[in-house]
Amino acid sequence: MTLSKPLRYRLEYIGFRVVQAAAAALPLEAVSLSSGIAWRLIAPLLYRQQRALRNLALAYPELPLQERKRIAAAMWENLGRTFAESFHLKEIIAQKRIRFEPMEQLDEIVRGGPCVVCGLHLGNWELVAYAGKLMGAPFTGVYQRLSNPLVDEETRKLRAVLYEGGLLPKTPATARALLKAAKGGGYPAFLADLRDNNGAAVPFFGAPALSTVFPALLARTTGLPLYAGAAFRLPNVRFVIRAERVPIPHTNDRAADAIAGTAALQAQFEAFIREAPEQWMWAHRRWD
Repeated sequence: MTLSKPLRYRLEYIGFRVVQAAAAALPLEAVSLSSGIAWRLIAPLLYRQQRALRNLALAYPELPLQERKRIAAAMWENLGRTFAESFHLKEIIAQKRIRFEPMEQLDEIVRGGPCVVCGLHLGNWELVAYAGKLMGAPFTGVYQRLSNPLVDEETRKLRAVLYEGGLLPKTPATARALLKAAKGGGYPAFLADLRDNNGAAVPFFGAPALSTVFPALLARTTGLPLYAGAAFRLPNVRFVIRAERVPIPHTNDRAADAIAGTAALQAQFEAFIREAPEQWMWAHRRWD
């Protein structure tokens, strides 16, 4: 018998709240470790494992299969840890488990005023936005809505603590809201490493990958600097945020400038990933 949509949503929501309660009841380091181990054991048996291995073969053709499997296993553990840690974000912040390096660069970014910030699904990617708290800057984030509105609202509330400028669902109106925020002294923040079927094909690990041009276009339109940031995982549920400024050309061709900026952003993402390939999300569809 097929369940009605409202009933299915309610059952999924109850399941989510049970998981949330169980994760919140355990100490941070224990729940991170146990979730990481569970994902490392179970996820390689699922269909996305083959996509992860194909992507790793494209990015690292020189590596033997066993090494690619090792990276994939560590990736699943990182994803499992990140999932469990999402229920403890306030605790991670309160315990000062995140630092920015080098602090001199953060001071320089603060002095530069508003900017556009792009993260990627590496380490615990939600924590890139913690840089906004260190800067005293109201980051405005964008997220992809979940199909279940009840679960979507709960996950949004978990993440909202990091975005003092608001957390907006990705809709056709979001671009206008972000442009308004940028022009009003805000700090638009994105995760920009996923495939965008409406984006530009720019090099990523030596192969063309459709990538969103919006962050670079926003920076080019407003004149704001564009930064790529990553929250690298360290032992014992600790993290270090690093950022690099991404060059955006300013010629008479704004569209071409945005594509060039997008290529530079993806190149910086690749550099971050090469530092810790086991911490990036290889299982999504990035290339054709």
